[in-house]
Amino acid sequence: MNGAVLPWGEACDCHVHVYEPDYPLAPSATFVPPPAPASAYRAVQQALGSGRVIVVQPTGYGFDNRCTLAAIAQLGTGARGVAVVPPGTPPAELQRLHAGGIRGVRYMMLAGGLLPWDSLAAMAQAIAPLGWNINLQLDGRTLPQHEEALLRLPCPLVVDHIAKFLGPVTLEDEAFASLCRLLDTGRCWIKLSAPYESSRSGPPAYADVAPLVRALAQRYPERCLWASNWPHPNVRPAPSNEALLAWALGLFGDADTQRRILVDNPATLYGFRAGAVRPVG
Repeated sequence: MNGAVLPWGEACDCHVHVYEPDYPLAPSATFVPPPAPASAYRAVQQALGSGRVIVVQPTGYGFDNRCTLAAIAQLGTGARGVAVVPPGTPPAELQRLHAGGIRGVRYMMLAGGLLPWDSLAAMAQAIAPLGWNINLQLDGRTLPQHEEALLRLPCPLVVDHIAKFLGPVTLEDEAFASLCRLLDTGRCWIKLSAPYESSRSGPPAYADVAPLVRALAQRYPERCLWASNWPHPNVRPAPSNEALLAWALGLFGDADTQRRILVDNPATLYGFRAGAVRPVG
């Protein structure tokens, strides 16, 4: 398939970034992002047939979550977000962010990330009462080093982009086994997204990553999510969102599993209510 359109209006794209010209980049930004306003993402939603979205705070904005909050407001009741907040953020500020649609804190352990590993336990303790998750992006090959700490988190854990193994990993590797042990807890989710982040064989089949996605969807259909990763920062040429969706659906299996990954799991994790999705504007 060259592309796909989802049959469920409540399907959720669980990882996008929004960049608007009115918000300055932080001094810690590692690159100049492409134009990616919330208004442009609406066309992506229409093409995919999805009605829900998770706006993830880009590394380029640092701790300034204003653009992400504005995007959530613009995209309507079908939008939630993941913020980046400094250690020791007061409960009142967390409550303000919650009211604005934030449902998690991003830990980016690669270039551009601001939050260190030693702040993770306290952050998880602070956000657990809100039902938020820790959204973790790392080189998945390091998961065994951090597994014990991640298993102790008092809040849900979401691992980005098929664990973003930045080197060849098979189903038999200890790093993949570590991911599976986290998923076995029932408190961890994995985004089956952005295969280009770790694939060496490349599109359209991403043949080296496809077995991981297929195995995870089969073993853990209740722990998997899907995301486009629009606007695909630093990926040239930018991939087709519809083609990425079609690739993923082909690996997920039957329609029940597809619906669970695209609709039911994100509704549970991010607190969407049943019913029609109402856009703003």
